Amino acid sequence: MERGKRLNIRPLSAADAVKLFELRLANRTFVTPWEPRRREDFWTLEAQAADIERGVVQAAADQGFAFGIFLNHSDELVGRVALSNVVRGAWHNTTLGYFVGRDHNGKGYATEAVGLTLRYAFETANLHRVQAGVISRNVGSIKVLERSGFRFEGLALKYLNINGVWEDHRIYAITLEEWTP
Repeated sequence: MERGKRLNIRPLSAADAVKLFELRLANRTFVTPWEPRRREDFWTLEAQAADIERGVVQAAADQGFAFGIFLNHSDELVGRVALSNVVRGAWHNTTLGYFVGRDHNGKGYATEAVGLTLRYAFETANLHRVQAGVISRNVGSIKVLERSGFRFEGLALKYLNINGVWEDHRIYAITLEEWTP
């Protein structure tokens, strides 16, 4: 677990499945413009429990690390952040993804959670580089990355299929040498 001033991140467990399901369902419309198109069965308790289990397996295999974002004062689950596609060898790289629910959006929680995730990436997981791709019109997410010390690397055309459309993404990255705890 990584603890910040207002929130903490910790690996999700089977006991968090209902919380994750409720958060996902409550924010389905809110996240749709920014995520891949999901099959209908994604929006079930069973699918969210399976997602948590995949996260546990990936962490054990050093392939990815998924965390819930929890408020310190209430232990309310307000979002999710993940380091995915971990590659070791000469690269020691991962991709970052995150979301904070609509009710908690705009309060700086995503920035704090990304900072805690970078601490985990560099101090615990011993990664060298974290990168993120953001749709150009997602100004809020771009601000989160910039406030967290990420640098803009370039534009990747038709990078990911988001909500049924191949979208251009701005690519950001930060390395251990650039990171300020």
